[in-house]
Amino acid sequence: MILKGCAYMWLLNQLEEIRNPVCDAIFSFITMFGEETVFILLGLLFYWCISKKQGYYLLSIGLIGTVLNQFLKLIFRIPRPWVQDENFKIVESAREQATGYSFPSGHTQTSVGIFGGIALWNKNKIIKILCVVLCVLVPFSRLYLGVHTPLDVGASMVLALVLVFGLFPLLRKTANQTKTMRIMFVVMTVFAISFLMFVLIYNFPADVDADNLAHGTETAYKMLGVILGLWLSFEIDNKYINFKTESVWWIQVLKLVMGLLPVLAIKSLLKTPLYVLLGNELLADGIRYFLIAIFAGIVWPITFKYWNKLPKKELGEENGTK
Repeated sequence: MILKGCAYMWLLNQLEEIRNPVCDAIFSFITMFGEETVFILLGLLFYWCISKKQGYYLLSIGLIGTVLNQFLKLIFRIPRPWVQDENFKIVESAREQATGYSFPSGHTQTSVGIFGGIALWNKNKIIKILCVVLCVLVPFSRLYLGVHTPLDVGASMVLALVLVFGLFPLLRKTANQTKTMRIMFVVMTVFAISFLMFVLIYNFPADVDADNLAHGTETAYKMLGVILGLWLSFEIDNKYINFKTESVWWIQVLKLVMGLLPVLAIKSLLKTPLYVLLGNELLADGIRYFLIAIFAGIVWPITFKYWNKLPKKELGEENGTK
């Protein structure tokens, strides 16, 4: 589907005319708030340090949204703006992260889903304002950089907001949190398996973008792995661990920083060893993301009860010296 010559490209051409190095740098930075690493950071921040319930809410928005986003990309197969119009130029620094099909925008969906969810859940006005601003700036950055059209961005914003407002009453106001979360995990697992079967079985046309199809298949394995890992973590935490998120501020910082290091290590460093061991890169991706979820949901939270003893110990030592 080519949109060359339509109003979408006209708007992008107007933005191309006003680009300058300063704005290029600013919007290249802003667009990073829609990347997977930010999603992982914020999801774990809320899950470990603020509210497990809100953490599950944000993770559910992100995971369901990712599956839907990749599904729609492969269904509609709309090319990027510079493919639609060969004369159109993008900000070159953004090209590396702008692979595959254009519709809908993954960065937009992730940022609006996560920051929209935070804004809706929290009562702090400053947090609400900052999150709403990011919900506007990240999608605009995709237009300014030239990697998406208004159609891509608009559809992603609608899809993200449907998830934000649709999941909110289910995960915040439910009386039976355990039953609700089990239903959510069943739904997310069905979504992930259905998407995996789609990419493996569907007879795509010969001109399908091979990179996008490969990325979609990789995403299917990753999402199924992380969802199953989170589900197992939820059941074990609910029955055996039941970790608490509350602690003093400096313990929270240590919990987050020291917990993120192994998560990022598993994400970045285990890919090759698992591939060598299993002989299947896609299966290795699924297991790698399963292990990330197990570490984040079981292994690291087990240590929280020991972290929370540190302030009491220090307080006792201070009282003993006075």
